[in-house]
Amino acid sequence: MQVCYVAYVSGIVQGVGFRYYTQQQAIKLGVTGYAYNMDDGRVEVLACGEQQQVERLLAWLKVGPKSARVERVLMEPRAVKDIAGFRIRY
Repeated sequence: MQVCYVAYVSGIVQGVGFRYYTQQQAIKLGVTGYAYNMDDGRVEVLACGEQQQVERLLAWLKVGPKSARVERVLMEPRAVKDIAGFRIRY
């Protein structure tokens, strides 16, 4: 079953490679979408794909890479979108 979620990740998540590591995890899991640094210091992640794989990426976001300190992740379901690949948005 295909699903899409947007996640807002708070904490020390900018300037620590969070988007890059998120992209690597998403590619490994076959999840599409993007990672984007928001002006308020959070990272927005759109994750679309098979439910189990998206859930794995969302679980990883709660921990993040060793260089980050994730304090909070808010997730909201979104309409399923047909997106090619996973990219870092600027």
